[in-house]
Amino acid sequence: MKNYLKLTHFEVHRFAKLYAVLLVVTLLSQIIGVFVISKRFLNHATEIMVQNRMNEAQFMEEYGPISMANITNSMWFVSPIAFGAVTLLLYVFLIWYRDWFGKNTFIYRLLMLPTERINIYLAKATAIFLMVLGLVSWQLILLSLETKLLAWLTPSALHVELPLRETLQSLDFLHVIIPYSIMEFFIHYGLGLMFVFVVFTAILLERSFRLKGIIFGGIYVGIVWLIFLSPELSFSRSYFFPIEIFLIHLLLSVIIIGGSIWLSYYLLRKRIMV
Repeated sequence: MKNYLKLTHFEVHRFAKLYAVLLVVTLLSQIIGVFVISKRFLNHATEIMVQNRMNEAQFMEEYGPISMANITNSMWFVSPIAFGAVTLLLYVFLIWYRDWFGKNTFIYRLLMLPTERINIYLAKATAIFLMVLGLVSWQLILLSLETKLLAWLTPSALHVELPLRETLQSLDFLHVIIPYSIMEFFIHYGLGLMFVFVVFTAILLERSFRLKGIIFGGIYVGIVWLIFLSPELSFSRSYFFPIEIFLIHLLLSVIIIGGSIWLSYYLLRKRIMV
């Protein structure tokens, strides 16, 4: 356990500088977005009210107020989230291939450490998971700050403060990264963790068998995909209740994660040599 924790800390530390860039970019982009969008709204509202001799109440009735929904649906808000998601997705691959193809082929030093090699695999997966949770937590903090900033920048007569749940509902993918309930959290992030384990195993297949490994890795991903979707693809769906279908998916996810870890353990011990 001690070695696993040290390796996890090491992997997180290696990504720290780029991770800090992701946090800062998200902060700056979204805060600037609040200023820009609120200023644009106030200028538009002032122009309309002057031209049509309307008061704030009449403007609100005809055009509606500004809220965090205006912010979350803007490129200022979405772009840094998309950038962070793509960066972490690429890092799922880079976290392994950097060790093989980077300077001094660092993977050989990792494999020679006096610890079970599976700890390397689990530490890399844990590092990815922690970085995802960190970005999500950062986004929740920013949403709270941006809500207060928007209320400060706009008159109360032209602004409505949305509850967090309604803010999340204003953009579909926000519900995915910030679930409404603990059950949804385990579902969404459990599937994400399964994806990471499957990709890691496919990478180890490629590293173990080289050119053939690319084919083996593709076949493995395809088999996993078919296994996971088998309840949807079979006629059995009409014979089960939704909760039973959910439990079948849950069981298949556990099997896939367990199978991926076992196969990776075998590859790291028997196929990948120093």
